[in-house]
Amino acid sequence: MPNHEDMAQKDEKEFIAAPSPAEQVAEKPPRARVSDAPLPEEESAQESAGEKLGRKRDYLEGFLAKKPEGVAAGEPGGELHQAVIDALKDIYDPEIPVNIYDLGLIYNVEVAEDADVKVIMTLTTPHCPVAESMPNDIEMRVLGLPGVRDAEVMVTWDPPWDPSKMSDEARLELGML
Repeated sequence: MPNHEDMAQKDEKEFIAAPSPAEQVAEKPPRARVSDAPLPEEESAQESAGEKLGRKRDYLEGFLAKKPEGVAAGEPGGELHQAVIDALKDIYDPEIPVNIYDLGLIYNVEVAEDADVKVIMTLTTPHCPVAESMPNDIEMRVLGLPGVRDAEVMVTWDPPWDPSKMSDEARLELGML
């Protein structure tokens, strides 16, 4: 069994104290200076503005075209999940010229492993003139997508819809931004 002296010596070896501010420390690294930055004419000599713009455009297009890797079709970001959302974006509220997804009426889209789709949504008011027909229309639209086995649309009133649920695109379309 080790005694206290052995443990104290072991502890001393494992921990190194930082030097005090009074002690001399190795030379500090040089600070970055604005004068060290390349001048605009030096940059243009390396790459023209057109080449730079082309490089940035290629990077942006590649970035936007990149799809998540290893995502199942039904998970958010997957092909089937995105197809359902795109189909919902094609359905417009009859009273407001904005699609139901951007309007914030769709609360959740779930795609099960067996390609069953469940859409949880609300309506702007319980007295909406399409309260009875819109859920059926949405269900039929989702069922028509390739790869979807079954679809169910559930209407909920909790939480109630309000304009804060709209996307920025919807607000812009309605002149609210």
